[in-house]
Amino acid sequence: MHDIADLESRQIPGVGVASSEFVEAAALQSRALGFDPAMVFVPHPIQDRTDAEMHALADNALDEILRLLRAEAPADQ
Repeated sequence: MHDIADLESRQIPGVGVASSEFVEAAALQSRALGFDPAMVFVPHPIQDRTDAEMHALADNALDEILRLLRAEAPADQ
C-alpha cells in the first residue's frame, strides 16, 4: 500500500496486487493512509503454489491490472 501511494504521489500510476486474504487489511490500511489505490486480488493462498500456478495467477490478473493502469493514466499519454 505504501509503495503504491508513493508511486501515485510521484504521478506514476500503480496497481496493488495481493491475495484475497488481504481484502479487509488493504481496505483498513488505505483508509488509514487516506488513499484509495487501484487493487487486484488473486486467489489465496499463494505461498505453496508452483511456479506454473503463480504464472497462471499473474496471467489471469494481467488484463485487470492493465485496465486499471490505463484508467488512471493521465489524459495526455
